[in-house]
Amino acid sequence: MNIAHPFLIRARSHPELNAITHAGHTVLFGDLAKRILGLAGTLQQVKRLKSGARVLIFMENRREAIEVLFATWAAGYSAVPVNAKLHPKEIKPIASDCGASIIFTSQSLYAALHQELSGGLDHCEILSVDDLEYESNVKHAPIVCVDKQPDDLAWIFYTSGTTGTPKGAMLSHRNLMTMCLQYCADVDQVLPGQTMLHVAPLSHGSGLYALPHLFGGGHQVIESAFTTDIVFESLQRYPEVSIFAAPTMLSRLNRAAHGVNNPAGHLLTVYYGGGPMYVSDLLQTLDLFGPKLFQVYGQGESPMTITGLSKRDHEGRRDTRHLERLASCGTARTGVEVRVVDDEGHDVPNGDLGEVITRSDTRMLGYWNNEQATRSTIRDGWLWTGDIGTMDARGYLTLRDRSKDMIIRGGSNIYPREIEEVLLRHPAIIEVSVVGREHADLGEEPVAFVVTQPGQVVTSDEMDTLCLENMARFKRPREYIFRDSLPKNNYGKILKTELRKVFYPIQD
Repeated sequence: MNIAHPFLIRARSHPELNAITHAGHTVLFGDLAKRILGLAGTLQQVKRLKSGARVLIFMENRREAIEVLFATWAAGYSAVPVNAKLHPKEIKPIASDCGASIIFTSQSLYAALHQELSGGLDHCEILSVDDLEYESNVKHAPIVCVDKQPDDLAWIFYTSGTTGTPKGAMLSHRNLMTMCLQYCADVDQVLPGQTMLHVAPLSHGSGLYALPHLFGGGHQVIESAFTTDIVFESLQRYPEVSIFAAPTMLSRLNRAAHGVNNPAGHLLTVYYGGGPMYVSDLLQTLDLFGPKLFQVYGQGESPMTITGLSKRDHEGRRDTRHLERLASCGTARTGVEVRVVDDEGHDVPNGDLGEVITRSDTRMLGYWNNEQATRSTIRDGWLWTGDIGTMDARGYLTLRDRSKDMIIRGGSNIYPREIEEVLLRHPAIIEVSVVGREHADLGEEPVAFVVTQPGQVVTSDEMDTLCLENMARFKRPREYIFRDSLPKNNYGKILKTELRKVFYPIQD
């Protein structure tokens, strides 16, 4: 079972189908397969990567990201796709942790990445897909796709975690294959000629759902970034379009749709997730696109597949029962078990708060090189998500809170401690705590509460510069609030709940 096999089968049976369009250039299935198997040959026979090697993919949305991903699998190695928005200083611990043998990146990211990694990761080669060498690599003599066992490692999905230390969720070939089968069972059966529009990062949900679309003969239209104009134009231009979107993207589409003739165009499905979708925004999106929405609740540890709110579930009379259903994230996906439990792992009564746990063949193998985190997250085969929710009598799950204080900005995860540790490097700062504040467009944004040394002054510009030098721009706090002290409990722990009351005076 190699997750690359279904694509190669489709390329053999339908080599004439459009596979990927990017930057005005389209590659057919047959030609894409040759490039992938040629690059796989380079990795095996020229680069001579060792068995089990990890290949890190750090580039913007583009055709080469798909090529490298499938070539890695075809050659028998493991892929480590990471968000192109990350700062090179954030790539270094990931590359070090997974022991990457090679990094594929773009010319625009190469110089900064090379400078950051030089001297620290001598074993790791960095290659730009914009160099002539890359074209030579894909023209290498093709190899035969390597056979893999179902539980062999295929994808390491890195998440920073609440400690700020990178954690790599290990996804097997079985995990990814099951995810694809569940897509076809629950969302849509992909048919040749259908389109998937990629305006979200290929390193995350959009890239994961590229797999079932490629297996079914779907056409991948890859855009470098999200804009409302690109989405509306693509919905008019391409047939049967599916798209993965963060809720904030849907909010922007709602606001930009005024005056657009037939904004839904040839839309087939929007699957959305990665953050809270407020019912008011969801109703506007249903008015805009019709009942073509599918909500996905998942994590990197159980990719795209814990619960789903189906297209049919989105339909209704907008009475109380319907609105409650829209506030949920649906029911367990095909082949997935979901429970809401107390601290001891016992099911709580319907409607009571508890932690969401799940078990299925999409559950990760564990965290790369982190047995302690694996043991605390996977217990008796169940994945403890860290999300707090309720379950109703019909099995609909509603998320109520996140136990890990994570901030979701525009569908991207931000972990407060990452920011706090960077800001505490400033010699004049003695305490800092970061919390999320509601944002009309992006869902949430980080705000930092700061305590400085007596008599010392730190400007917001100084802290902005410190953050931008050490992390991705989207993680930077949008406001710094200076305090003489921060509220703490009897054990000296800063009370983020008290800080949030500055923005939300009344909390449940």
